[in-house]
Amino acid sequence: MKYHYVTIEREYGSAGTEIGKKLHTLSQIPCYGFEILEQVSVNLHIEIDQIEQYEEKATNSFLYSLYLMSKMNENSEGQISREGQIYLEEQRVIQEFASQGPAIFIGRCAANALADKNDVLRVFIRADKELRKKRAIESYRIHPNDAEAVIRRFDRKRSNFYATNTGNNWNDISNYHLVLDSGKLGIDRCARIILEAMKE
Repeated sequence: MKYHYVTIEREYGSAGTEIGKKLHTLSQIPCYGFEILEQVSVNLHIEIDQIEQYEEKATNSFLYSLYLMSKMNENSEGQISREGQIYLEEQRVIQEFASQGPAIFIGRCAANALADKNDVLRVFIRADKELRKKRAIESYRIHPNDAEAVIRRFDRKRSNFYATNTGNNWNDISNYHLVLDSGKLGIDRCARIILEAMKE
């Protein structure tokens, strides 16, 4: 297999998490998404909803991200913000999971944590906004009147988090090897395409 790791960034409501789980079923490779937050919660003794709140406050500055990484290397984190500590712990958890063997990672700038590896397949999942609204309402139980606002909020949060911690634009296709439209292709086909790409 050419690629032992897959990182999936995804628009809200595009079924990126479901595709990651389907890929896990097809490949039997461990898939980590929410599990990253769970481990960070245990390590830092902080509730998951608080982690998510801190992530929304992430400073949208790549210079700040470089500062965080320097503190990670210096092992002197007492002076950085709580959201900075959370980001660094997420990166450590991803690296720890990756050290155990091939893995699929959903969100959390996982490709950045695995930047020293040359066998990482970077994937972005998108879909038409109307389909995302439908999925938000039917699958995520979002009230129809709130669906558009929720999509904007989560896309903005993911975009800011990605920009802060990588210095790149979240939806710039040059950051990824594969960009898949789950609305056109469906969840199962997206997962199969990724699996085939891993073998190339």
